Amino acid sequence: MAFDFNKLKELNDLDFEQIAIWPKEVKAFVALLCALIVGAVCYYTIIDGKLPVLDASEKKEKELRTEFEAKYRIAVNLDAYAQQLAQIEEDFSSMLKSLPTSNETPGLLDDVTFVGTDAGLSFKLINWQQEVPKEFYTELPIQIEVVGGYHEFGQFTSNVANLPRIVTLHDFEITRAEGELSLRMQAKTYRSEQTEGMQ
Repeated sequence: MAFDFNKLKELNDLDFEQIAIWPKEVKAFVALLCALIVGAVCYYTIIDGKLPVLDASEKKEKELRTEFEAKYRIAVNLDAYAQQLAQIEEDFSSMLKSLPTSNETPGLLDDVTFVGTDAGLSFKLINWQQEVPKEFYTELPIQIEVVGGYHEFGQFTSNVANLPRIVTLHDFEITRAEGELSLRMQAKTYRSEQTEGMQ
């Protein structure tokens, strides 16, 4: 059945009390117009105010989904993380034991002196310097000056590296005076406050 647009021209002549006898084209147009008006009113009075709430809820859903996925990955690998944590704690405890305690620091000078003389060096100077507090530990510098040959210097640094406590060597300066080689350097060891509680 074809839609006759000419019938729409009769809109101005129609009687609203006689809707039943209106042509089908006019009824369809009025119904469509009423549906559009009702739809627009519903959208602006009911739906439009809820859209920001919907957007916020969708954003929150994405955040919660991401958080859930992260927690799920952790939960799935919890046993592996627990093993890694136990290994890290064991390694950390072992490293802390390699740091001298306040009771052991005086003996550390004796150890350094022993490995130096064992390598064939003569000590001109070995002395503690001012402690340097850091965030998690205290740096304990030692000023060292020894006399000997290149091979003895190498043996000495190797022996220091093999000490049971952590000692690092810094600021090497080799000079020749009166036919002999002199090595000046700074050794550093470190003390953690946690090692004090482990005694």
